[in-house]
Amino acid sequence: MEPPPPPPLPPATPPDDEDVEEESEKIEDTSQIPGVILPQLEELEKQFFELVASGNVIGVQEFLNTNEEFRINSANFQNLSALHIAVKERDVAMVELLLSRDDIDCGDTALHAIKDNEQRIAMMILDKMESQVPGSQFTGPIDSSEFPDATTPMDVAASCGHFELIKMLAARGHVIEEPHPPSCCCDEICKPEREIEDPLTLDNKRLYRYRAIANPAYICHTSPDPILKAFQLSVLLDKAASFERELYKSYKQLSQEVACFAAELIGCARKAEEVEIVLQQRGGNIQARKFIFPRLLFAVECEQKLFVAHHNVQQVLETRWIGNWYEWKAKSGPAKILVVIQRIPILPIIAIWLLIAPNSKIGKRWQIPVNRYISSVASYLVFLLFVYLQSSIDKKNQLRGPPDSGFEVIICFYVISYIWAGIRLCMTHGPKRYFGERWNLYEVTMLSLFILTFVFWALAAIDVRTNGQRDLERKYWHKYDPTLIAEGLFCIATIMAFFKLLFVCQLDYNLGPLQMSLGKMIKDVTKFLFLFLIIIFSFAVGLAKLYQYYDGMVQIDDESKIKTQQVASFVDFRSSLRTLFWAVFCMSAIESADVIIENLPGETESETIINKHSFTEGIGYFAFAGFEFMSVIVVLNMLIACMSNTFTAFTDNVAVEWTFGRTEVYIDIMAQNALPPPFNFLPTGSDLRWLAEYIKLLIKPTDTKKAKWDLKHCCFIENLSEDDDEKFGEVMGHLMMRYFRKKEAEVEKSDTEGLRKDLMELKSILKDALSAP
Repeated sequence: MEPPPPPPLPPATPPDDEDVEEESEKIEDTSQIPGVILPQLEELEKQFFELVASGNVIGVQEFLNTNEEFRINSANFQNLSALHIAVKERDVAMVELLLSRDDIDCGDTALHAIKDNEQRIAMMILDKMESQVPGSQFTGPIDSSEFPDATTPMDVAASCGHFELIKMLAARGHVIEEPHPPSCCCDEICKPEREIEDPLTLDNKRLYRYRAIANPAYICHTSPDPILKAFQLSVLLDKAASFERELYKSYKQLSQEVACFAAELIGCARKAEEVEIVLQQRGGNIQARKFIFPRLLFAVECEQKLFVAHHNVQQVLETRWIGNWYEWKAKSGPAKILVVIQRIPILPIIAIWLLIAPNSKIGKRWQIPVNRYISSVASYLVFLLFVYLQSSIDKKNQLRGPPDSGFEVIICFYVISYIWAGIRLCMTHGPKRYFGERWNLYEVTMLSLFILTFVFWALAAIDVRTNGQRDLERKYWHKYDPTLIAEGLFCIATIMAFFKLLFVCQLDYNLGPLQMSLGKMIKDVTKFLFLFLIIIFSFAVGLAKLYQYYDGMVQIDDESKIKTQQVASFVDFRSSLRTLFWAVFCMSAIESADVIIENLPGETESETIINKHSFTEGIGYFAFAGFEFMSVIVVLNMLIACMSNTFTAFTDNVAVEWTFGRTEVYIDIMAQNALPPPFNFLPTGSDLRWLAEYIKLLIKPTDTKKAKWDLKHCCFIENLSEDDDEKFGEVMGHLMMRYFRKKEAEVEKSDTEGLRKDLMELKSILKDALSAP
């Protein structure tokens, strides 16, 4: 069946004259509204642009000869002139013809040519600019449609990574002035710039310039030590990102690109010798002269995780770590623990051996870093044993004053030896790096608690000798008795001492990532703790004395005679804070918000009246419920989600994060003495040789070495000899050549794959066309 025909349309009525006039008025009003003003080409100018785009040099010459009054600098709606079109088409002959005109305006065409890596065209335009206005080739154009204001040719060449153009421009005297960081407020440059220039223009210009100087091609061309320059730029850009929050992503991405360049550059090394030469450079870190790999120490300080975790760096570091004890890596976890336990009884033998024959084969074996670590762990286990025995003494019959178990002297000696080891490590790395590590701060806190414990033991002994009452029973002691304070401090110190076993787990492949993720999540807890403190403080202040009047009141039920006492919940600030805090852990009763009023006398003696302040109780319940909702449901769930996100982000990058954390442990162990506490007070043969050399240089310094002393490093020998620049320069030359060749190969590969993909699509289209009927 055919569908029914559509109904006929009603006849159109002709519009009235009044409607036509109103519509025409609307059109006229709309046409009078000013729009966006853009340059427009006339017919003659369009013809000229077509001739330039076609590459007809003879036609353009005839056109210019015929139209002598023609405006050669006319631009289209994109603000592109004929010279822009010739540069875009890479037509050298056409550019040369246009530049022959005296009235030609080069504008930003040189920047376009540099961006397209057209070296000959760029040099021709720069020469023309210099002939017109001397020095104009070094200044950037204004109101460019593509480039920020004051963008120089070297800025564009560096940001695009054109190595040859950078070299040619540098030969002509082009340089990039490194911008001041966003946080700088110097009176010479930054303050006048902020007063004169537009803030958005200033920020864009700074960011573009940072992109230029952070390009690998520019770094390799201008810096004799590209890796050091990359580290410094990465740190600088991270600080700029933290200060300039509006451009945080841009600065952070640029910082990661620079850090990735340093890692890729060290990845081009083919021999361990090349990596060692790079890591042995002292540039940028004067305090690392005592460490075997100063550049690695500087990379850790700058948190260059990609560089530190690179397998080339780790291979060299692992070789130094285990020495010639290759069997250690093949041992299982239980076997390694057994080695640590077996090391405990022979620690005194090792100390004597290193004192007598440190250069013997066995002596050198004891001094490799992995053996130092095993010895330090074994010694620490002994320390924990004495701490456990001290904390487990019977306190029922303990007398006032310091304990007399006999372990106090051993613990004190251990603590002093650990303090000495920390001082030596601080002198080696410097206070900034030492106190910048969280584990070092943790150990300083733990040792401080032990020292305070010893101090209060001494005060307790003085108190007993002065005031007597040695046999006074514990329940009669003063609440701030020195013995009680010492026990409390020792309790916290003991917890921290055993908790430090997590540091040992950091080197294990299975436990290390979990231990480090725990540290990351503790940071999240610290951040949310600030929000939680604001919430609990707000509610505690509001509820501080809401129930103060009812404190201690008891209500008795007339029938059951059951007594109900007012809970000391919101009677003062301290009780309010305590109630709200334990409510987070569901340990505050719901009756905490009840208002209890004692029985009021009735008409007879046996009759009582029970009054209720319902509004006050309702406010208490409302505030209590509001706190529970905000803290438990909102804040805690946000914390859980944030911790989960942190754990996921860490596990996604666990190889880099854990390797970087393990390297920090390696560096600390390699910088410590060969003997662990408490044997580190004994001098080893290497220490005696160093002392003899120090005295010798103190009496008669040489041209390359001097004996010095300062507050940071105490006594040290300053090595005045420079790095082997010739060997390092040769290695860096090889690394840069391999790096740029690798990048070029990647570009060629991507271009080839793109061409292959296009050919496959063309083949499919032709196949479909031929198979069609």
